[in-house]
Amino acid sequence: MHELISVSLDNGKTERECIDTIVNTIEKEGYRELETLIKAGESLKKGDKVYSVWMNKSIAMFRIGRKPFAEGMNILGAHIDSPRLDVKQNPLYEDIDHTFAYMDTHYYGGVKKYQWVAMPLAIHGVVVKKDGTTIELNIGENEEDPVFFVSDLLIHLAGEQLEKKAAKVIEGEALDLIAGTRPLTIGKEEKDTEEARQKAKNIVKSGVLNILKQAYGIEEEDLASAELEVVPAGKAREAGFDRSMILAYGQDDRVCAFTSLKAMLDLKETDRTVCCLLVDKEEIGSVGATGMRSRFFENAVAEMMNLTGEYSELNLRRCLSRSAMLSSDVSAAFDPSYRSCFELHNSAFLGGGMVFNKFTGSKGKVGSNDANAEYMAHLRSVMDEHKILWQTAELGKVDVGGGGTIAYILALYGMNVIDSGVPVLNMHAPWEATSKADIYEAYRGYKAFAEDVSI
Repeated sequence: MHELISVSLDNGKTERECIDTIVNTIEKEGYRELETLIKAGESLKKGDKVYSVWMNKSIAMFRIGRKPFAEGMNILGAHIDSPRLDVKQNPLYEDIDHTFAYMDTHYYGGVKKYQWVAMPLAIHGVVVKKDGTTIELNIGENEEDPVFFVSDLLIHLAGEQLEKKAAKVIEGEALDLIAGTRPLTIGKEEKDTEEARQKAKNIVKSGVLNILKQAYGIEEEDLASAELEVVPAGKAREAGFDRSMILAYGQDDRVCAFTSLKAMLDLKETDRTVCCLLVDKEEIGSVGATGMRSRFFENAVAEMMNLTGEYSELNLRRCLSRSAMLSSDVSAAFDPSYRSCFELHNSAFLGGGMVFNKFTGSKGKVGSNDANAEYMAHLRSVMDEHKILWQTAELGKVDVGGGGTIAYILALYGMNVIDSGVPVLNMHAPWEATSKADIYEAYRGYKAFAEDVSI
C-alpha cells in the first residue's frame, strides 16, 4: 500500500498530474469516460464503471449499484490541490545589478513562507500557446534536471531579520525563484541590431528566455497563458529507522485521494452506487470552476442518471439528499514538540488509525460541517464490524486555530457527511509526514464505507 501511495504522490504533484495518473489507472480497470458515452448515446446499467473529468483538474468516478440512484450514493470525496508557489503571469525579471534572473511567484493556500526558502524546488505545469498547443513542463525531478530555489539571508547578517515575527521573516513578494545567472551570449554579427540592444538591457533574463525557447519552444508572451506550480523537488521517502512513516510533499490531501481511489478500484458489485470525487481548489476555499462549490459534480450525477433512464429533477434531489459521504481529508497529528497547541484527549495520533473529525472550522465551529450523532454511531458500527483501527479528534485546542474541508459543501444537499482521513505531521509544510499504518487503515475504512448497504 505505501509503495502505491509513494508512487502516486511522486507522479501527481499537481492537480493535472493527479488526473492524468488517475485516468491512466482507472481506464485499465474498465472505467469509461462519461462524455464519450453521452456522445455515443449509450445507456448504463448496474456494475458499470464511469468517470467524468472537469477541466483536467477534478474527477468523479462512479460504480453503478443495484439500487436506483434516487436511493442515494456512498461518496468518498477528497481534494487533490496542495499548498505551493504559483508562477505569476508576467514572471520573468532581472535584478538591477544584472546578477540574477527571477521568476515571480504568488503562494497558494496557507503556508509558512519561511519554510519555502533555501531548498531545491521543481517547476511543474503547462504552457498553452495561442494556437492551443500545450507544452507540459516537469523540471527538477530527474537527477539530470536543474532545480530552482528561493534565496535566504546568511546567518552572519541576519540579526535584524531574526527579530521579525515568523510571518514577516520572509514576505510573500520575496518568494521569487532564482532562475539563472548566466548572461546571454550575443554574437558579433548581432551586436549592432536593435534586437540585440534590447536583449542586452536584461541580458541574464534574455539568457533564460533563450533556454526556454530552444529547449521547450516557449516565448516570453506564452507565459501569460501558463499554469506553472513550484513544488519541492524530490521523491516520497520512508522515514524513521523503523521505516514506519512516509515523508512527502502534498499528502494533504493526496494521501486520502489515492487511498480513496484504491478503495474504489477494489470494490466488487455494490447495492448502492459508489462515487469517488476528487476536486481542486480546496486550499483556497473550494472556489472556481474546478472547486467543490461549482456545479460540476451535480451535473455529472444528472448525466449519469440520464444514461440509466432515472433522471428527473426530483430524483436528482433525492439522490443527493439521501447520499452519505466521507470527506476524505487529513487531520492534524499530535506533535509532542508543540503539545501546548493540542488537547490531549481529543487529538489524533500517528499509528492510531484513521481519524474522524466530527467537525472542523474555527473558534465556535465557524465554517464547519458538524456531523450528527446518528451518522457517527452508524460509522462506528461499520468500522468496528470490519475491525478497522480508528480514532476521533479535533484540529487542535479551541481558539488556537482551525481549518476546513469540502464536507460542508456536500452537506448543503442535506446528505450525511463527516471528515475522515489520515493524521499528518508538518501539515502544509513542503514535506509532510504520515504513518503507513494509518494510511492502510484509511484505505480499509474507505472500502468498508463504500461497500456499506445499511446507510
